[in-house]
This record gives sequence, C-alpha cells and structure tokens, in this order.
Amino acid sequence: MSAQLLTELRAALGSDAVLAGDEIDARYIKEYFSPQPAHCQPLAVVRPRDTGQVAAVLRLCNEHRQPVVPQGGMTGLAGAALPNSGELVLSLERLRGIEELDRQAATMTLLAGTPLQQAQEAAAAQGFLLAIDLGARGSCQVGGNVATNAGGNRVIRYGMTRQQVLGLEAVLVDGTVISSLNKMQKNNAGYDLKQLFIGTEGTLGVITRVVFRLEPLPSCVQTALCAVNSYQNVVALLRHAQRRLSGRLSAFEVMWSDFYAMVTMRIPGQRAPLPAGSPFYVLLDLQGADPVADAALFESMLEQAFAAGLITDAAVSASEKETQSFWHLRDAPGEFPLVWPTIASFDISLPIGCIGNFVDTLKTRLQQRFPGCEYVHFGHIGDSNLHVCVHVPNTTPETFPEHGIKDCLYGLLCDYQGSISAEHGVGMHKKDYLSYSRTPEEISLMQTLKSALDPHRILSPGRVL
Repeated sequence: MSAQLLTELRAALGSDAVLAGDEIDARYIKEYFSPQPAHCQPLAVVRPRDTGQVAAVLRLCNEHRQPVVPQGGMTGLAGAALPNSGELVLSLERLRGIEELDRQAATMTLLAGTPLQQAQEAAAAQGFLLAIDLGARGSCQVGGNVATNAGGNRVIRYGMTRQQVLGLEAVLVDGTVISSLNKMQKNNAGYDLKQLFIGTEGTLGVITRVVFRLEPLPSCVQTALCAVNSYQNVVALLRHAQRRLSGRLSAFEVMWSDFYAMVTMRIPGQRAPLPAGSPFYVLLDLQGADPVADAALFESMLEQAFAAGLITDAAVSASEKETQSFWHLRDAPGEFPLVWPTIASFDISLPIGCIGNFVDTLKTRLQQRFPGCEYVHFGHIGDSNLHVCVHVPNTTPETFPEHGIKDCLYGLLCDYQGSISAEHGVGMHKKDYLSYSRTPEEISLMQTLKSALDPHRILSPGRVL
C-alpha cells in the first residue's frame, strides 16, 4: 500500500518532491530542543510547490489512510511537527514568497513556508511593521507561526499571532481548499473559519497562505534594563510604565536572578550590563515616532520609577548595538544546551499577580523532589507568560526525570488555574496534561471538531488530543 502511495505522489508532484529512505535528511526528524530518536523513519518527505499540490498530497493520504504531519521551520518546542516512524512528512519549505503588500489596506499576503524574518524585512522596506517577533525569526515559517498561534516579544502591545491574521487559505484532509483571504478588519459574515486553523497545530488542516495586518513602522526605540528588588515591584513597574508611556510599551521581559546569573556567567560571549545579585531584571522598551520626545518620556518614566523605589539600578541603551546586546541576554536560552546537556523546558501562563509566589513554591518543590537540581525562570510576564528550564546534574537523556519534573510543575500549576501552554502549543509533549488546563466538556468539543474535519484521524495524529 505504501509503495503504491509513493508512486501516486511522485506522479502528482514530480520525483524530486518526494524523498524516501536515505534521501530523508536529519533536519526533517529533529525539532528544536526535541531531537527525535535515531530509529525514527518516516515513510517519506513530500515537498509540494503550491496549494494544488498540497491538496493532492492530502487527498491521496486520506484515500490510503496514511498518517501525515505538516512541517514548517522545525523551531517548535512541543513536538507537533515531529514525525513518528511510518508517518509522511508534508514539508512546506517550497511554499515561500510574498505575493502582495497592499499599502492602502496595510496587509501582506504570503505563502505559508515564508520565513518570518523575510516577511518582517519586506514589511519594513515599505514602512510597515509585522508585529510578530520571535527569537527563531530567521528559521521559523509564517504558516507554523499561525498554526501554533505563536507569541513572542511584542504580545503585550500587539497581541498573539491570532490578532495579526486577517485571512488565510487552508487545505482540509480530503483535499478541499478553504480560501478565505480576507483583507478587512471588519467581516462578520458568518463563522470566522480561519479560527479553525489558527493555534490548532496542523490537526484540522494545512495552512498554505496567510494575510497579515501590518502596523506603522516605529521610527525610534528606547530600551532599558532595570534591576528590581521584589516581584511586587516588578508588577508595579509594569503598570507604571504602561501608564506613563501611554500604550507605547512594546516589551516587558522579566529575568529572575537565576536566569541572569546563568546567561552572564556561564554562557560564553554574554556581557552583563548590570551587576549580578538583584532578585529580578526587567528588559523593557518603547516603540515610537519622535526620538526626542520619546527619549524624554522614557527617561522621565525611569526617573519616577527610581523615586518610587520600583527599580534600584538601570542601564539605558545609547545605540542600536547596545539594544541588541540587551536583547541577546533575553534570547540566550537557545544556548542553554552548551551548559546543560539535559533540560526540561516549560512554557506556561498564570495570572500575573501569582507568578512570583508560584516560582518561589516551585523552587522549593523541585529541590525537595530533585535535590541539587538547577533551574532558571524568565518570561514575557506582561502578558502572563512564564518560561522555566530545569536541569538535574549527572543525568543522561535516558535517566533524566523529565516526566517527574512535568508532574511536579504541572501539578502545582493546577492550583493556580494556569495554562500548560502559553505560546508554544501542546503537540505531543503536553497532550497528557491537557486536562490540567481544559475541562472535559472543552476537550469533548475539540474531539467533535477533529472527528468532523478528519474522520479517519490521519492529520497530525496523536498531537494535541
């Protein structure tokens, strides 16, 4: 049966679009922070060039009852795009390019395999901002950003990826193309069908085109790194900055002392703008249009924060190079494997006011259960998103107690009514804990949608549900 399917796929797409056996490169079976076991052998990797070919792939796979998993830039953290042995990989790497930038509508229409950074740069060249921004911008693809409802650095001002999508095109498992390339912010004509595909991680259909809304490109940025002596003052600083900057606060990144020590003392090449020892460090910035007035407003906001005791020290960026060095600190988690060969990485959310207490309690529980373990805490915080990384020394991938760490963290999260996934999705890695954040009735409705759109459950099977 599989040989017949491969023959039909090659006939539909061309031989060069279908890779099998030794032709499958390791990059198709490895996700960021989640290497697939070496024995994993997908049936094939198919690389369609357009929507019609995506539809042909899904129609043939549905007819043959062949499980298929869509793939973007493989920068996810939840295992949604990782193939299991015997599954067919549907790579969107050839569906790339910007089809239109409509200056009057302030929209961009592009193919799903387009790298995010390419889209950002194209928007900027025309005086616009594509507000989605992630550390993996150079590798991740916009279709994957939409399929996972990616978050990132600018959510506090612009919202999640969902808020940037006006329309999209997607292919259902039977090959039906749903084309809803809407360019209007207001469109209440019936169900908003694009929401079936945003954040559902490729389980209900494959996104092939996206229409993004664009924002005016800021002409200046003011950035500071602040030392803060308590979590209570972290939250107070957030609200103070939001009020004083009149909605122009574009990032509010919080680093606990364990994170700051890790990246400035143990990661090669990192510079410490402020001395170590503060309980918290906050990276915040303003995006605006008047360099002189915005600089004065930003400085005034910081001076008032000093006077109120909200911050104890601050380093203000004097150049774009210095701004990049500040952000390089925050983007350092990608280098953690240089120090920790085994890591459990978590992406959670909970009410902002509870985050400080949650971290303190979690540290105690982790040390009780895994004495000598190491951890770092950081996150966007202004949008309720916390990241936690945990390492247990003297463990190997085979002996690392990842499930025990998950039970410890997610069990505590239930007490705070938080979410097991803030911005990275559920995928395969978190599906066993979905009930910690969703009621039985919600999960039942998700199952109903899945059965209606994918009755044979061949599209991304075993992900999310």
